[in-house]
Amino acid sequence: MQFPIIFALAVILDLAAGEINFFPHPVKIIGKLINFLQEKLFDLHSFICGLAVCVITIFAAGLAVCLVLYFSGCNCVIQIYLLYAALSWRDLKDETRPVLFCLMNNDLEGARKFLSRVVGRDTKNLSEVEIIRALIETISENSIDGIFSVMFFAVLGYCVNDSYGAYIFVWIFKAASTLDSMIGYKTFHEFGKAGAKLDDTLNFFPARVGGLIIIIAGGLKIRALKIFIRDRLKHSSPNSAHGESSFAGVLDVKLGGGAFYQDKFISRPFINESARDPEIFDVIRAWNLLDASSALFAFIVIFLACIIFC
Repeated sequence: MQFPIIFALAVILDLAAGEINFFPHPVKIIGKLINFLQEKLFDLHSFICGLAVCVITIFAAGLAVCLVLYFSGCNCVIQIYLLYAALSWRDLKDETRPVLFCLMNNDLEGARKFLSRVVGRDTKNLSEVEIIRALIETISENSIDGIFSVMFFAVLGYCVNDSYGAYIFVWIFKAASTLDSMIGYKTFHEFGKAGAKLDDTLNFFPARVGGLIIIIAGGLKIRALKIFIRDRLKHSSPNSAHGESSFAGVLDVKLGGGAFYQDKFISRPFINESARDPEIFDVIRAWNLLDASSALFAFIVIFLACIIFC
């Protein structure tokens, strides 16, 4: 079975099933490895130790994928699973849906509780508008590292090696993403710098390509493109505001702004500042934009893979 078909089936499986929890997910296995290295072997204040955790984790992820593919004879079911497990298209909507349902039922406490599971900011005192804004920001930001980056590295890896490349590249990226989320330098400072910088580097091109894809999927509005170009660097991360600014431009809503993290207020500029505050129905519009842009990106990947294969 050729890669374009495997990729398409993985995307369909992700949309149909979402995350399957009845056996260990590869990301959870990577997380356990990071926890082991962090807790048992290394000094949490040392950049060198953090770099060692990063190198070991990335090497282990790549090696594990190679061994699984080799001993399975590049079984197509294994290949589909490796791509499916890396995608978070359906899962991103599933994780944000309970927040919207609570908002629609005027249950702010419930919305804050469910939102706390998907964002890093403090949610206990957020207003309805702040909850909606955080929800759309989560959808937009995670569209990059949960969907577009995975697709980007799948086709890039396939270009490098049509047998193993897509799966190795995807899981090296997922390992870097897990390192950043677990021991990123915002919490672990020197220890987490290597993992965080690697994640920033790997997301650099997907964030910019993904931002443009979102704008194209949203109707290629000139105003949205201008907002993307103007506001895409309004974030401490070099990549995070690309998804946010493109969503803000297409939906014509105001995102960003400061928030409390662990009881400390972190100031951030607004994105698309002159626009209106988002409302409940804008979350559904954000889901629709997520679907349209992800489908477009998937089509581009399949098209490019077919060209390479031919």
